[in-house]
Amino acid sequence: MIEKIISGGQTGADRAGLDASLTLNIEHGGYCPAGRLSENGKIPRKYELIEMGSDKYHYRTEKNVLSSDGTIIFTKGSLSRGSRLTLDYCARHKKPCLHLDFQYEKEDKHKYFRQFLKDYNIKVLNIAGQRLSSEKSIYRLTYDFLLKALEKNSTGIEEVS
Repeated sequence: MIEKIISGGQTGADRAGLDASLTLNIEHGGYCPAGRLSENGKIPRKYELIEMGSDKYHYRTEKNVLSSDGTIIFTKGSLSRGSRLTLDYCARHKKPCLHLDFQYEKEDKHKYFRQFLKDYNIKVLNIAGQRLSSEKSIYRLTYDFLLKALEKNSTGIEEVS
């Protein structure tokens, strides 16, 4: 059972994970760049993230991988450079990772997700994936997926881009 959801707070999949945790009353957190930097300005304070000493994204990416029991990477299409880096950090640190691609509608993603959580006894889950600027639908797809996968209904939270 997931006890905490973490992410780096970037627009898109990261924030969908944080918003899902808020909707589901699951503890949340994670590490973000210095200055709460994101592609659309500062990451809102409602997200309880710890600022790193650097504004470089790769430091928070690695810290979130290390601080979790496993990582889910959400995309619609191929991995971006940042998502590929997340995957590389998971491999380097021998941390479980699952890539779920919404481009493939026929896959039973919920089954893979639940099996991943069970197989690796995930308590702290790191959410990563595409930014809004690279895929406009990734926030909604990820948010709705997490609510359904964790057996809750969507409340209509919308991310402001």
